[in-house]
Amino acid sequence: MRPALRHVLTHLLTPLLMCLGMGLAYLGAFADPSPHQLPVAVVGSGPRAQVLAQSIEEKAGDGRLEVRTVASRAEAVRQLEHQRVFGAYVPDRRAPELLTASAGSDTTASVVQKVFAPVAERQQAPLKVTDVVPPAEHDPTGQGIFFLLVALSIGSYASVAVIGGAGGALPMRIRALLAAATSLVVSLIGVVLARPVFHLVEHDLWGVWGMAWAYSAGILLIGTGLHTFLKRWTTLGVMVLFVMLNFTSSGGVFRPEMQSGFFASLHSFWNGAGFVEGVRSLLYFGRSGLGGHLWTLGLWLLAGLAMVAVAWRAESRREGAAAPAPAAAPAPASADAEEEMEAAVGV
Repeated sequence: MRPALRHVLTHLLTPLLMCLGMGLAYLGAFADPSPHQLPVAVVGSGPRAQVLAQSIEEKAGDGRLEVRTVASRAEAVRQLEHQRVFGAYVPDRRAPELLTASAGSDTTASVVQKVFAPVAERQQAPLKVTDVVPPAEHDPTGQGIFFLLVALSIGSYASVAVIGGAGGALPMRIRALLAAATSLVVSLIGVVLARPVFHLVEHDLWGVWGMAWAYSAGILLIGTGLHTFLKRWTTLGVMVLFVMLNFTSSGGVFRPEMQSGFFASLHSFWNGAGFVEGVRSLLYFGRSGLGGHLWTLGLWLLAGLAMVAVAWRAESRREGAAAPAPAAAPAPASADAEEEMEAAVGV
């Protein structure tokens, strides 16, 4: 009775730690969004534009906005298209206009409207909102890319548990090949969902597929390598890396300018952010900054290859140190491996 109870209590640690981790990550990242040095612009070059920009920044207070002036509407559009600002106000006594780029973040565009709507109200003039970079027709909020990230992530990290658990008796080179092949299948499922099924992607589908494959392969290779060391704790490990820290810092729901410093800093180098921002850049922002996002995905893929190499060497050393034993048929997956696979897929 006692060993059985101890076994159950030990295995309950994983879901309880998942509960704690998910709560801390999601509530920490999404519960209280507010601007932090959010760059916006006022169109105009004279003293009035400077005063207006300064007054808006001071009223927002606490370093929430970074308000600059730009000389012309065309320059404001250009900065929006390169994501240097996330809103631009064009003053006019009769018809003030607010320029946004909601394809970059629908939630940020909404915050920008809340910032500048009172400015127009004080002039007793209706505010015209122009979305200069709208998302795809079938993705009106622009968050379809984030949900594509979720699908790719779950397919990838759940497969890690299967390859490590059910395939634990296989040599590392076979598991690595299985991980690479699985990432190809996961990425193809992703692009089928993105284009033929839900029409989230209107062009450059093969570029999206390339980023999806690199993203999925990085997760699968890192997870497959980690399984050598973490065993049944691998599911928790990959969830921390590729769900708790990944989804929350990807910029798919709130951009880093709307989050705390911790998640904003992760956004600059985490793989989910590399995928989300890379796809946005490719589809909506004229490939501005695309090279940096591709480097992010590439470095995570290299980290996966390095993790597999380290695990391969560790397993080779263990095999060399172990006493030779008669050849036997591969053992079936252990109870711990079965539970690990169920936990990963169940999430």
